[in-house]
Amino acid sequence: MGLFFLVCTLSSCQDDDGKAPPILPAEETEPLYFPPTTDVWETTDPASLNWNTDSLESMYTSLETNGTRAFIVLQDGKIVLEKYWGKTILGNADFDANKVWYWASAAKTLTAFTVGKAAEDGHINLANKTSEYLGVGWTSLTTEQENKITVLNQLTMTSGLDDGVANSDGRTPPDLVYKAEAGTRWAYHNAPYTLLENVVSHASNQSYSSYFNTVLQDKIGMTGNWQWSIDSSNHLYWSNARSAARFGLLMLNKGEWDSERLVNESFINNALNTSQDMNKSYGYLWWLNGKENIMLPESQIQLPGPLLSNAPSDVYSALGKNGQYISISPSKSLVIIRLGENPSDALVPLLYLNDIWGMMNDVMN
Repeated sequence: MGLFFLVCTLSSCQDDDGKAPPILPAEETEPLYFPPTTDVWETTDPASLNWNTDSLESMYTSLETNGTRAFIVLQDGKIVLEKYWGKTILGNADFDANKVWYWASAAKTLTAFTVGKAAEDGHINLANKTSEYLGVGWTSLTTEQENKITVLNQLTMTSGLDDGVANSDGRTPPDLVYKAEAGTRWAYHNAPYTLLENVVSHASNQSYSSYFNTVLQDKIGMTGNWQWSIDSSNHLYWSNARSAARFGLLMLNKGEWDSERLVNESFINNALNTSQDMNKSYGYLWWLNGKENIMLPESQIQLPGPLLSNAPSDVYSALGKNGQYISISPSKSLVIIRLGENPSDALVPLLYLNDIWGMMNDVMN
């Protein structure tokens, strides 16, 4: 039933003739505001934007009911909405602006940014085979098969490694098994992606966290931390919601923070566009709206797009397990952050993000 509903949702934005509606021109927006690397952040009253503030209560009720801990909306970089609910992860304190939450797979986009910067700095080449950085034998593949896997394949979920093994998060050779030739199959597979951290670390001769802090976190005032998961299968990123909003604002401005460019714009443009032919709705670890089809985690079925029928077609999103969202619309100059508990049982809960965009449409109308 869930899959049927998702297919209907993904198809609902089509016109009667089956064609997707045209992309509207970008709305005129104010110059972007960038907060200083302190707790100061300018705000905008939603009423001054002619938003329907009467709709806020019902949206907040939905967010709270569905386990949301933090919700932030930026317009032109300024905070328009900011709300917190519930308890911290251990349940011993009320959640507020200073409390941290995990990003889950939304942090894939942080890794994509860091890899792009490492390429710009000359540490890596996206076209190079991964074994140049991890050494020969990092998988259980033959040397010929392994040599076809590149850093770009890791960035685009096209390694060809089998995501159906017993431990799909395992990063050791017994868990990295051949399924298809690299570049010919898209699959939402965490293990090859998380090994990008090792690629950056080995190539830059420093820890991944140290390099990440230098090229990204410290530059824009994020205050998060990377921690290894309990089973050591992958790195988890934890931060407060405003740190997520800072990263969203940076991506809204195509990798430039205020007047400082942190990564070249050509990499950002590639990251935010279709990266391969199988899943049109996937870039460099970013999920893309407005495309003709989508493939979901743990599935090889192409579903008719777009990803989010309630959202503008130009939206791109960082999506994490249990509903960790950074969703960005350049045409609206809007950044939406949601951190919290699981609103559904999906590995990447798209439906609730679509609901959030639907509620935001009511508010912005």
